[in-house]
Amino acid sequence: MRGLSCSLAAFALGVVLSACSTDSGFGPTFPGLGPSTPAEVPSRYKAEEIVGRWGVASYHKDADRARTEAAARKQCGKAYTITKGPNGGVMMHLADQSAPQELRLKGSADGKSFIGPAGEAGDVQDREIVAFDGRVMILRYVDPEVGGRYGTMVYVRCGPTA
Repeated sequence: MRGLSCSLAAFALGVVLSACSTDSGFGPTFPGLGPSTPAEVPSRYKAEEIVGRWGVASYHKDADRARTEAAARKQCGKAYTITKGPNGGVMMHLADQSAPQELRLKGSADGKSFIGPAGEAGDVQDREIVAFDGRVMILRYVDPEVGGRYGTMVYVRCGPTA
C-alpha cells in the first residue's frame, strides 16, 4: 500500500509540475504573462500618402537615380495607379504577380518602413521605402534575387501631392 501511495504522489507531483510549464487552456490567464507575438510597429507613412497615380521606372546603379526619376516622370501617360485597399492598406502588385493585392505599410524596430503582405516587417516579399517626400518614392526589394531582376523602383507622382 505504501508503494502505491508513493507512486500516486509522484504521479500527482508530475502532473502539477507539468501544468506549470504548459498552457492547458484551463484556469485563469494573466495579460502580459506567457508567450506573445511582438507588437506591430507602425510605418511612418500612411496609406493615404501612397494612394495616387505614379510614373514608374527602375535602376540598378545608384548613379542612375536622377536619370531614372526623369524617366519615371515621363511614364505618367501610362501611370501606375495605387488605390486604397479594403482593410486600410494599398492595392499594389507583388513581384511576379499579375494581379494587385492589398499590401500593408509596416515599420520595423530600427525605424525602417516597408510595403508588403501582412506579417513581420522586412519579410522577403516586402519592399523597403528607401525615400519618400510625397512626390518621389524609392522602393527597394528585400529579396536580393528579385531586386537583381527588377532593380530599385522609382515612383514619381503624376499630379498633385496627396
